[in-house]
Amino acid sequence: MTTSNPVVFPDGFLWGGATAANQIEGAYDQGGKGLSIQDVMPNGIVAPRTEVPTPDNLKLEAIDFYHRYAEDIALFAEMGFSVFRFSIAWSRIFPNGDEEAPNEEGLAFYDRVLDELEKHGIEPLVTISHYETPLHLAETYDGWVSRDLIGFYERYVRVLFERYGHRVKRWLTFNEINSVLHAPLLSGGINTPKDRLAPSALFQAAHHELVASALATKIAHETDPDIQVGCMVIAMPIYPLTPAPADVLAVMNADHANLMFSDVHTRGAYPGYALRYFRENDIELDITDEDREILTNTVDFVSFSYYMSLCETADPTKSAGEGNIMGGVPNPHLPASEWGWQIDPVGLRVVLNQFWDRWGKPLFIVENGLGAKDRLVEVDGVKTVVDDYRISYLNDHLVQVAEAVADGVQVLGYTSWGPIDLVSASTAQMSKRYGFIYVDRDDDGSGTLTRYRKKSFDWYGEVIRSNGASLTR
Repeated sequence: MTTSNPVVFPDGFLWGGATAANQIEGAYDQGGKGLSIQDVMPNGIVAPRTEVPTPDNLKLEAIDFYHRYAEDIALFAEMGFSVFRFSIAWSRIFPNGDEEAPNEEGLAFYDRVLDELEKHGIEPLVTISHYETPLHLAETYDGWVSRDLIGFYERYVRVLFERYGHRVKRWLTFNEINSVLHAPLLSGGINTPKDRLAPSALFQAAHHELVASALATKIAHETDPDIQVGCMVIAMPIYPLTPAPADVLAVMNADHANLMFSDVHTRGAYPGYALRYFRENDIELDITDEDREILTNTVDFVSFSYYMSLCETADPTKSAGEGNIMGGVPNPHLPASEWGWQIDPVGLRVVLNQFWDRWGKPLFIVENGLGAKDRLVEVDGVKTVVDDYRISYLNDHLVQVAEAVADGVQVLGYTSWGPIDLVSASTAQMSKRYGFIYVDRDDDGSGTLTRYRKKSFDWYGEVIRSNGASLTR
Protein backbone atom coordinates (compact mmCIF):
# COMPACT_ATOMS: atom_id res chain seq x y z
CA MET A 1 0.00 0.00 0.00
CA THR A 2 1.44 3.40 -0.98
CA THR A 3 0.51 6.86 0.21
CA SER A 4 0.88 10.45 -0.93
CA ASN A 5 0.15 12.00 2.45
CA PRO A 6 2.19 15.09 3.36
CA VAL A 7 4.90 14.80 5.99
CA VAL A 8 3.00 15.34 9.24
CA PHE A 9 4.00 14.83 12.87
CA PRO A 10 1.59 15.11 15.81
CA ASP A 11 1.47 18.18 18.03
CA GLY A 12 3.75 17.71 21.02
CA PHE A 13 6.11 15.39 19.14
CA LEU A 14 9.44 15.45 20.99
CA TRP A 15 12.51 16.36 18.94
CA GLY A 16 16.07 16.10 20.21
CA GLY A 17 19.23 14.04 20.45
CA ALA A 18 20.70 11.16 22.44
CA THR A 19 24.05 10.51 24.14
CA ALA A 20 25.69 8.23 26.72
CA ALA A 21 27.77 9.34 29.69
CA ASN A 22 30.77 7.16 28.82
CA GLN A 23 30.92 8.61 25.29
CA ILE A 24 30.66 12.31 26.16
CA GLU A 25 31.46 13.11 29.78
CA GLY A 26 35.15 12.33 30.23
CA ALA A 27 36.42 13.25 33.72
CA TYR A 28 36.65 9.56 34.50
CA ASP A 29 38.57 10.20 37.73
CA GLN A 30 36.87 13.41 38.91
CA GLY A 31 33.96 14.14 41.23
CA GLY A 32 34.40 10.91 43.16
CA LYS A 33 33.63 8.74 40.15
CA GLY A 34 34.70 5.10 40.23
CA LEU A 35 35.86 3.10 37.23
CA SER A 36 33.32 1.62 34.83
CA ILE A 37 33.94 -1.15 32.34
CA GLN A 38 34.22 1.52 29.63
CA ASP A 39 37.20 3.12 31.37
CA VAL A 40 39.24 -0.03 30.79
CA MET A 41 37.95 -0.93 27.30
CA PRO A 42 40.06 1.34 25.10
CA ASN A 43 39.36 -0.39 21.79
CA GLY A 44 35.61 -0.76 21.81
CA ILE A 45 33.45 -3.80 22.32
CA VAL A 46 35.68 -6.37 20.62
CA ALA A 47 38.80 -5.74 22.71
CA PRO A 48 39.75 -7.73 25.80
CA ARG A 49 39.44 -5.77 29.01
CA THR A 50 42.54 -4.37 30.69
CA GLU A 51 42.84 -3.83 34.44
CA VAL A 52 43.59 -0.11 34.46
CA PRO A 53 42.74 2.85 32.22
CA THR A 54 45.17 3.31 29.35
CA PRO A 55 46.06 6.69 27.83
CA ASP A 56 44.79 5.65 24.39
CA ASN A 57 41.22 5.27 25.68
CA LEU A 58 39.43 8.26 24.18
CA LYS A 59 36.53 7.76 26.60
CA LEU A 60 38.66 8.96 29.53
CA GLU A 61 38.30 12.53 28.26
CA ALA A 62 35.63 11.90 25.63
CA ILE A 63 34.39 15.36 24.55
CA ASP A 64 34.59 16.79 28.09
CA PHE A 65 30.83 17.25 28.51
CA TYR A 66 31.51 17.08 32.25
CA HIS A 67 32.97 20.58 32.08
CA ARG A 68 31.27 21.86 28.90
CA TYR A 69 27.67 20.72 29.46
CA ALA A 70 26.32 24.30 29.62
CA GLU A 71 27.88 25.18 26.27
CA ASP A 72 26.61 21.99 24.64
CA ILE A 73 23.09 22.26 26.03
CA ALA A 74 22.93 25.86 24.78
CA LEU A 75 23.75 24.56 21.29
CA PHE A 76 21.00 21.95 21.58
CA ALA A 77 18.61 24.71 22.62
CA GLU A 78 19.69 26.76 19.60
CA MET A 79 18.53 23.88 17.38
CA GLY A 80 15.24 23.89 19.29
CA PHE A 81 15.49 20.59 21.16
CA SER A 82 12.43 19.76 23.24
CA VAL A 83 14.08 16.62 24.67
CA PHE A 84 17.63 15.47 25.41
CA ARG A 85 18.44 11.85 26.16
CA PHE A 86 21.50 11.30 28.34
CA SER A 87 22.62 8.58 30.72
CA ILE A 88 23.70 8.73 34.32
CA ALA A 89 27.05 7.05 34.94
CA TRP A 90 26.31 4.44 37.61
CA SER A 91 29.88 4.69 38.93
CA ARG A 92 29.46 8.45 39.48
CA ILE A 93 26.66 7.71 41.92
CA PHE A 94 28.02 4.46 43.41
CA PRO A 95 31.74 4.34 42.54
CA ASN A 96 32.01 0.58 43.09
CA GLY A 97 28.33 -0.18 42.60
CA ASP A 98 27.83 -1.98 45.91
CA GLU A 99 28.25 0.84 48.46
CA GLU A 100 25.53 1.60 50.99
CA ALA A 101 25.56 5.37 50.41
CA PRO A 102 25.75 7.34 47.14
CA ASN A 103 28.43 9.81 46.09
CA GLU A 104 27.04 13.31 46.61
CA GLU A 105 29.45 14.92 44.11
CA GLY A 106 28.09 12.69 41.37
CA LEU A 107 24.49 13.47 42.24
CA ALA A 108 25.27 17.19 42.28
CA PHE A 109 26.73 17.03 38.77
CA TYR A 110 23.47 15.74 37.33
CA ASP A 111 21.58 18.36 39.34
CA ARG A 112 23.57 20.95 37.40
CA VAL A 113 22.84 19.26 34.07
CA LEU A 114 19.12 19.22 34.86
CA ASP A 115 19.29 22.87 35.92
CA GLU A 116 20.73 23.76 32.52
CA LEU A 117 18.12 21.76 30.65
CA GLU A 118 15.32 23.40 32.63
CA LYS A 119 16.77 26.82 31.87
CA HIS A 120 16.36 26.10 28.17
CA GLY A 121 13.02 24.31 28.41
CA ILE A 122 14.43 20.94 27.33
CA GLU A 123 12.86 17.79 28.77
CA PRO A 124 15.31 15.18 30.09
CA LEU A 125 15.05 11.56 28.99
CA VAL A 126 17.38 9.61 31.27
CA THR A 127 18.95 6.19 30.73
CA ILE A 128 19.74 4.54 34.05
CA SER A 129 22.32 2.06 32.75
CA HIS A 130 23.96 2.63 29.36
CA TYR A 131 26.82 0.18 28.77
CA GLU A 132 28.76 1.43 31.80
CA THR A 133 28.49 -1.11 34.60
CA PRO A 134 30.81 -0.24 37.50
CA LEU A 135 34.06 -2.17 36.99
CA HIS A 136 33.97 -3.54 40.54
CA LEU A 137 30.64 -5.25 39.82
CA ALA A 138 32.12 -6.87 36.72
CA GLU A 139 35.27 -8.08 38.45
CA THR A 140 33.78 -9.14 41.79
CA TYR A 141 30.32 -10.43 40.83
CA ASP A 142 30.72 -11.24 37.10
CA GLY A 143 28.20 -8.52 36.35
CA TRP A 144 24.57 -9.45 35.82
CA VAL A 145 25.32 -13.17 36.09
CA SER A 146 25.01 -12.54 39.82
CA ARG A 147 21.57 -12.07 41.38
CA ASP A 148 23.24 -9.61 43.80
CA LEU A 149 23.17 -6.99 41.05
CA ILE A 150 19.39 -6.73 41.28
CA GLY A 151 19.75 -5.36 44.81
CA PHE A 152 22.58 -3.00 43.86
CA TYR A 153 20.55 -1.70 40.91
CA GLU A 154 17.48 -1.30 43.12
CA ARG A 155 19.47 0.84 45.55
CA TYR A 156 20.79 2.89 42.65
CA VAL A 157 17.38 3.56 41.09
CA ARG A 158 15.79 4.42 44.45
CA VAL A 159 18.45 7.11 44.89
CA LEU A 160 17.84 8.43 41.36
CA PHE A 161 14.06 8.55 41.69
CA GLU A 162 14.23 10.17 45.11
CA ARG A 163 16.70 12.80 43.91
CA TYR A 164 15.41 13.49 40.40
CA GLY A 165 11.93 11.93 40.20
CA HIS A 166 10.23 15.32 40.48
CA ARG A 167 12.36 16.65 37.59
CA VAL A 168 12.60 13.68 35.22
CA LYS A 169 9.35 12.20 34.00
CA ARG A 170 10.68 9.70 31.43
CA TRP A 171 13.29 7.06 32.22
CA LEU A 172 14.87 4.15 30.34
CA THR A 173 16.08 1.23 32.43
CA PHE A 174 18.83 -0.38 30.30
CA ASN A 175 20.28 0.64 26.97
CA GLU A 176 19.72 -1.92 24.21
CA ILE A 177 19.03 -4.66 26.76
CA ASN A 178 18.71 -7.32 24.05
CA SER A 179 22.37 -6.82 23.09
CA VAL A 180 23.51 -8.75 26.18
CA LEU A 181 23.26 -12.00 24.20
CA HIS A 182 25.78 -10.66 21.68
CA ALA A 183 28.06 -8.41 23.76
CA PRO A 184 27.97 -9.75 27.35
CA LEU A 185 30.73 -7.52 28.76
CA LEU A 186 29.58 -4.28 27.16
CA SER A 187 25.89 -4.83 27.81
CA GLY A 188 25.88 -6.87 31.01
CA GLY A 189 29.22 -6.20 32.66
CA ILE A 190 29.91 -9.93 32.42
CA ASN A 191 33.60 -10.52 33.04
CA THR A 192 33.67 -14.14 31.85
CA PRO A 193 34.85 -14.21 28.21
CA LYS A 194 31.97 -14.89 25.83
CA ASP A 195 33.55 -18.08 24.49
CA ARG A 196 33.65 -19.52 28.03
CA LEU A 197 30.23 -18.27 29.14
CA ALA A 198 27.69 -21.06 29.50
CA PRO A 199 24.31 -20.37 27.83
CA SER A 200 22.52 -20.85 31.16
CA ALA A 201 24.73 -18.18 32.77
CA LEU A 202 24.13 -15.77 29.90
CA PHE A 203 20.35 -16.15 29.98
CA GLN A 204 20.39 -16.00 33.78
CA ALA A 205 22.13 -12.62 33.48
CA ALA A 206 19.48 -11.50 31.00
CA HIS A 207 16.79 -12.64 33.43
CA HIS A 208 18.35 -10.67 36.27
CA GLU A 209 18.35 -7.55 34.10
CA LEU A 210 14.71 -8.08 33.16
CA VAL A 211 13.73 -8.45 36.81
CA ALA A 212 15.74 -5.35 37.75
CA SER A 213 14.11 -3.39 34.93
CA ALA A 214 10.60 -4.37 36.06
CA LEU A 215 11.53 -3.58 39.65
CA ALA A 216 12.65 -0.10 38.57
CA THR A 217 9.29 0.39 36.85
CA LYS A 218 7.49 -0.65 40.03
CA ILE A 219 9.58 1.72 42.19
CA ALA A 220 9.08 4.60 39.76
CA HIS A 221 5.30 4.24 39.78
CA GLU A 222 5.29 4.04 43.58
CA THR A 223 7.48 7.15 43.75
CA ASP A 224 5.28 9.20 41.42
CA PRO A 225 2.44 7.80 39.26
CA ASP A 226 3.28 10.42 36.62
CA ILE A 227 6.75 8.96 36.01
CA GLN A 228 6.92 6.93 32.80
CA VAL A 229 9.41 4.12 32.36
CA GLY A 230 10.40 2.56 29.07
CA CYS A 231 12.52 -0.35 27.98
CA MET A 232 15.15 0.26 25.31
CA VAL A 233 16.07 -2.31 22.69
CA ILE A 234 17.91 -2.66 19.42
CA ALA A 235 15.27 -2.63 16.70
CA MET A 236 16.26 -4.46 13.56
CA PRO A 237 13.68 -5.60 11.01
CA ILE A 238 14.70 -8.93 9.53
CA TYR A 239 13.89 -9.96 5.98
CA PRO A 240 14.17 -13.47 4.47
CA LEU A 241 17.06 -13.59 2.01
CA THR A 242 14.83 -15.64 -0.30
CA PRO A 243 11.14 -16.69 -0.29
CA ALA A 244 12.17 -20.22 0.72
CA PRO A 245 10.12 -21.36 3.74
CA ALA A 246 13.34 -22.31 5.53
CA ASP A 247 14.53 -18.70 5.23
CA VAL A 248 11.20 -17.40 6.52
CA LEU A 249 11.50 -19.73 9.49
CA ALA A 250 15.06 -18.47 10.09
CA VAL A 251 13.62 -14.94 10.22
CA MET A 252 11.01 -16.01 12.77
CA ASN A 253 13.66 -17.56 15.02
CA ALA A 254 15.93 -14.52 14.75
CA ASP A 255 12.98 -12.23 15.51
CA HIS A 256 12.14 -14.27 18.59
CA ALA A 257 15.67 -13.87 19.96
CA ASN A 258 15.51 -10.12 19.37
CA LEU A 259 11.94 -9.51 20.59
CA MET A 260 11.89 -11.72 23.68
CA PHE A 261 13.16 -8.91 25.89
CA SER A 262 10.42 -6.49 24.82
CA ASP A 263 7.81 -9.24 25.04
CA VAL A 264 8.71 -9.69 28.71
CA HIS A 265 8.82 -5.93 29.32
CA THR A 266 5.40 -5.33 27.77
CA ARG A 267 3.52 -8.53 28.65
CA GLY A 268 4.99 -9.30 32.05
CA ALA A 269 6.04 -12.92 31.43
CA TYR A 270 8.24 -15.05 29.22
CA PRO A 271 6.62 -15.99 25.89
CA GLY A 272 6.09 -19.63 24.98
CA TYR A 273 8.75 -19.64 22.28
CA ALA A 274 11.38 -18.59 24.86
CA LEU A 275 10.35 -21.34 27.27
CA ARG A 276 10.59 -23.87 24.44
CA TYR A 277 14.07 -22.61 23.54
CA PHE A 278 15.19 -22.96 27.16
CA ARG A 279 13.80 -26.51 27.38
CA GLU A 280 15.28 -27.73 24.13
CA ASN A 281 18.72 -26.25 24.82
CA ASP A 282 19.01 -27.46 28.42
CA ILE A 283 18.98 -23.89 29.74
CA GLU A 284 17.83 -23.98 33.34
CA LEU A 285 17.09 -20.62 34.92
CA ASP A 286 16.57 -19.70 38.54
CA ILE A 287 13.22 -17.90 38.30
CA THR A 288 11.55 -17.36 41.65
CA ASP A 289 7.88 -16.68 42.35
CA GLU A 290 8.93 -13.20 43.46
CA ASP A 291 10.65 -12.71 40.08
CA ARG A 292 7.45 -13.65 38.28
CA GLU A 293 5.45 -11.18 40.35
CA ILE A 294 7.96 -8.38 39.73
CA LEU A 295 7.92 -9.01 35.97
CA THR A 296 4.21 -8.10 35.88
CA ASN A 297 5.25 -4.44 36.29
CA THR A 298 5.20 -3.67 32.59
CA VAL A 299 6.69 -0.61 30.89
CA ASP A 300 4.76 2.50 29.89
CA PHE A 301 6.41 2.77 26.48
CA VAL A 302 8.94 1.01 24.26
CA SER A 303 12.01 2.87 23.05
CA PHE A 304 14.58 1.65 20.59
CA SER A 305 17.62 2.32 18.46
CA TYR A 306 17.39 1.88 14.72
CA TYR A 307 20.39 1.88 12.42
CA MET A 308 19.91 -0.97 9.95
CA SER A 309 17.90 -3.95 8.86
CA LEU A 310 19.30 -7.36 8.01
CA CYS A 311 18.47 -10.57 6.21
CA GLU A 312 18.39 -14.10 7.52
CA THR A 313 18.75 -17.41 5.73
CA ALA A 314 18.94 -21.07 6.53
CA ASP A 315 21.93 -21.34 4.17
CA PRO A 316 25.01 -21.87 6.36
CA THR A 317 27.37 -20.72 3.60
CA LYS A 318 26.19 -17.13 3.80
CA SER A 319 28.36 -14.84 5.94
CA ALA A 320 27.25 -12.24 8.48
CA GLY A 321 27.20 -8.59 7.53
CA GLU A 322 30.18 -6.43 8.40
CA GLY A 323 29.84 -4.31 11.52
CA ASN A 324 26.63 -5.96 12.67
CA ILE A 325 26.84 -7.44 16.17
CA MET A 326 23.34 -8.91 15.85
CA GLY A 327 24.22 -11.43 13.13
CA GLY A 328 22.28 -11.74 9.89
CA VAL A 329 23.51 -11.53 6.30
CA PRO A 330 23.83 -8.53 3.95
CA ASN A 331 20.84 -7.42 1.91
CA PRO A 332 21.84 -7.29 -1.79
CA HIS A 333 19.31 -4.48 -2.40
CA LEU A 334 20.69 -1.97 0.12
CA PRO A 335 23.71 0.36 0.25
CA ALA A 336 25.94 0.47 3.32
CA SER A 337 27.70 3.12 5.39
CA GLU A 338 31.50 3.40 5.64
CA TRP A 339 31.28 0.98 8.58
CA GLY A 340 29.24 -1.64 6.75
CA TRP A 341 25.87 -0.76 8.30
CA GLN A 342 23.19 -1.14 5.65
CA ILE A 343 20.99 1.90 5.11
CA ASP A 344 17.26 1.16 5.06
CA PRO A 345 14.89 4.06 5.83
CA VAL A 346 11.80 1.99 4.96
CA GLY A 347 12.87 -0.53 7.60
CA LEU A 348 12.16 2.11 10.25
CA ARG A 349 8.52 2.32 9.13
CA VAL A 350 8.37 -1.47 9.08
CA VAL A 351 9.68 -1.84 12.62
CA LEU A 352 7.44 0.94 13.98
CA ASN A 353 4.40 -0.86 12.61
CA GLN A 354 5.67 -4.22 13.84
CA PHE A 355 6.20 -2.97 17.37
CA TRP A 356 2.90 -1.08 17.53
CA ASP A 357 0.93 -4.05 16.20
CA ARG A 358 2.72 -6.43 18.59
CA TRP A 359 2.55 -4.47 21.86
CA GLY A 360 0.19 -1.51 21.46
CA LYS A 361 2.52 0.63 23.56
CA PRO A 362 3.64 4.17 22.67
CA LEU A 363 6.99 4.10 20.85
CA PHE A 364 10.01 6.39 21.12
CA ILE A 365 12.87 6.37 18.60
CA VAL A 366 15.77 7.21 20.90
CA GLU A 367 18.68 6.44 18.55
CA ASN A 368 19.07 6.83 14.80
CA GLY A 369 21.85 8.42 12.83
CA LEU A 370 24.70 8.10 10.37
CA GLY A 371 28.31 7.64 11.42
CA ALA A 372 30.63 9.14 8.81
CA LYS A 373 34.10 10.60 8.34
CA ASP A 374 33.34 14.31 8.35
CA ARG A 375 35.76 16.92 7.04
CA LEU A 376 36.00 20.36 8.63
CA VAL A 377 36.14 23.07 5.94
CA GLU A 378 35.78 26.84 5.73
CA VAL A 379 32.68 28.26 4.05
CA ASP A 380 32.35 32.06 3.85
CA GLY A 381 34.94 32.41 6.58
CA VAL A 382 33.19 30.00 8.95
CA LYS A 383 34.45 26.53 9.83
CA THR A 384 31.81 23.89 9.23
CA VAL A 385 31.11 20.44 7.78
CA VAL A 386 29.09 20.16 4.59
CA ASP A 387 27.34 16.93 5.57
CA ASP A 388 24.64 16.64 2.90
CA TYR A 389 24.95 12.84 3.22
CA ARG A 390 23.79 13.05 6.85
CA ILE A 391 20.94 15.38 5.96
CA SER A 392 19.79 12.96 3.25
CA TYR A 393 20.00 9.98 5.61
CA LEU A 394 18.04 11.65 8.41
CA ASN A 395 15.50 13.21 6.04
CA ASP A 396 14.69 9.85 4.48
CA HIS A 397 14.34 8.12 7.85
CA LEU A 398 12.15 10.86 9.29
CA VAL A 399 9.85 10.74 6.25
CA GLN A 400 9.31 7.06 7.08
CA VAL A 401 8.51 7.96 10.70
CA ALA A 402 5.81 10.30 9.37
CA GLU A 403 4.51 7.44 7.23
CA ALA A 404 4.26 5.25 10.34
CA VAL A 405 2.38 8.02 12.14
CA ALA A 406 -0.02 8.13 9.19
CA ASP A 407 -0.35 4.35 9.55
CA GLY A 408 -1.71 4.97 13.04
CA VAL A 409 1.42 4.24 15.06
CA GLN A 410 1.74 6.29 18.27
CA VAL A 411 5.27 7.75 18.20
CA LEU A 412 6.27 9.95 21.13
CA GLY A 413 9.43 11.44 19.69
CA TYR A 414 12.78 11.15 17.97
CA THR A 415 16.25 11.67 19.42
CA SER A 416 19.01 11.36 16.85
CA TRP A 417 22.08 9.51 18.00
CA GLY A 418 25.00 11.73 18.73
CA PRO A 419 23.65 15.28 18.21
CA ILE A 420 27.25 16.25 18.97
CA ASP A 421 30.27 14.20 17.88
CA LEU A 422 31.20 11.65 20.54
CA VAL A 423 33.43 8.62 21.01
CA SER A 424 31.98 5.57 19.26
CA ALA A 425 30.98 2.71 21.54
CA SER A 426 31.50 0.07 18.86
CA THR A 427 34.88 1.27 17.56
CA ALA A 428 36.15 3.73 20.23
CA GLN A 429 36.86 6.21 17.43
CA MET A 430 36.17 9.92 17.09
CA SER A 431 36.31 9.65 13.30
CA LYS A 432 32.96 7.83 13.28
CA ARG A 433 31.01 11.06 13.64
CA TYR A 434 27.24 11.37 14.04
CA GLY A 435 26.70 14.90 15.27
CA PHE A 436 25.16 18.13 14.08
CA ILE A 437 28.05 19.67 16.00
CA TYR A 438 31.66 18.92 15.08
CA VAL A 439 34.07 18.43 17.98
CA ASP A 440 37.74 19.10 17.24
CA ARG A 441 39.21 15.84 18.42
CA ASP A 442 40.88 13.07 16.45
CA ASP A 443 41.37 9.34 16.90
CA ASP A 444 44.86 9.93 18.30
CA GLY A 445 43.42 12.15 21.06
CA SER A 446 44.67 15.42 19.60
CA GLY A 447 42.48 18.48 19.13
CA THR A 448 41.15 21.50 20.97
CA LEU A 449 37.62 20.15 21.67
CA THR A 450 36.24 23.32 20.06
CA ARG A 451 32.66 22.94 18.84
CA TYR A 452 31.59 23.88 15.27
CA ARG A 453 28.10 23.84 13.76
CA LYS A 454 27.75 21.55 10.74
CA LYS A 455 25.41 22.21 7.82
CA SER A 456 23.02 19.68 9.36
CA PHE A 457 22.80 21.85 12.50
CA ASP A 458 20.62 24.47 10.74
CA TRP A 459 18.80 21.78 8.77
CA TYR A 460 17.72 19.91 11.91
CA GLY A 461 16.78 23.18 13.58
CA GLU A 462 14.38 23.90 10.72
CA VAL A 463 12.93 20.37 10.91
CA ILE A 464 12.19 20.97 14.60
CA ARG A 465 10.78 24.47 14.10
CA SER A 466 8.47 23.22 11.34
CA ASN A 467 7.57 20.01 13.24
CA GLY A 468 8.77 18.04 10.25
CA ALA A 469 7.04 20.07 7.54
CA SER A 470 10.42 21.02 6.02
CA LEU A 471 11.28 17.40 5.23
CA THR A 472 11.32 16.44 1.56
CA ARG A 473 10.17 13.22 -0.06
